[in-house]
Formats: sequence, C-alpha cells, structure tokens
Amino acid sequence: MIRSRVVAALLLVASACAAPSPDAAPPADLPTITPDQLERLVGTSDRPVVVNIWASWCLPCRSEAPLLRRAHEIHRNEIRFVGVAIQDTRPEAAEFLTEFGITYENYFDPPGAVRDSLGGFGVPITYFFAPGGELVYSHMGIIDERTLALRIDELLRS
Repeated sequence: MIRSRVVAALLLVASACAAPSPDAAPPADLPTITPDQLERLVGTSDRPVVVNIWASWCLPCRSEAPLLRRAHEIHRNEIRFVGVAIQDTRPEAAEFLTEFGITYENYFDPPGAVRDSLGGFGVPITYFFAPGGELVYSHMGIIDERTLALRIDELLRS
C-alpha cells in the first residue's frame, strides 16, 4: 500500500512539469459561479472535490497549474477537480487554461466572492471537500507536489 502511494506520488511529481497533452482542450466557456452555486456543486457531489482558486496574472498559480492538471489526469475518475478564476478577465483566464492544457471544469468569479465565502484571501488557494461537501482542508498559497499527493490520498480514504 505504501509502495503504491510512493509510486503514485513520484509519477505525479515527475509528470507535473510535462507539456500539456496535445489532445487536451480547455473548457470552451468560463461560466460565472456564485458561492451558493459552488456550495451546491460540492454538496451534491458523490466524489471528493478539489477546488483551486486562481488568476492568470498570479505567478504561483502558474507554477502549480501543471501539477493540478496532472493530478486531474491521474484521478479524474475518483476526484472532481474544479477551478475558479477570480479577479481576472475571461479572455486572459481562457488563455491560461489553454496554455497549461487544463481540461477540468473551470468557472469565473470576477469579484472573488467564492474565495471570500470560504474564508480565504489572495491566490492561489486549494480547497479539499469530502463527498457531500464537507470542507476537509484548505491550503492557502502555492501547493507543492507532496502536499497535494497527501491531501488527495486523505480524500480518497474519506
């Protein structure tokens, strides 16, 4: 069991900086999301949900984007990944998704109301929700490979 986790973590680390898959296509649109809508989204999910709050102009967000993309590729059938672009413009946010080959669902929240409702500040922030919507962990600032792998492992055991 421990060996499989180590192997998964190493694969995640090794591939985090890899180029996006040529088949990857970002979401076609960035629909607006409100705090209530996000609450319903995570509350009705039968899978754990990882929510990443980001902005295209945020350098730490750019650093962690390949890691989150790869985690989604590995765990897409087990965990729902959701991105929320805040304090940004739709064209720049869409360009960010294309640049990093991010294909998991993403939303647009110009004023950052989703982040504020979850008690966060700044970007990036990553929230980890158990199935049914219970907030298990929040990580303010750039998330590293080890922390992401650990939190994902904890979600999968919940």
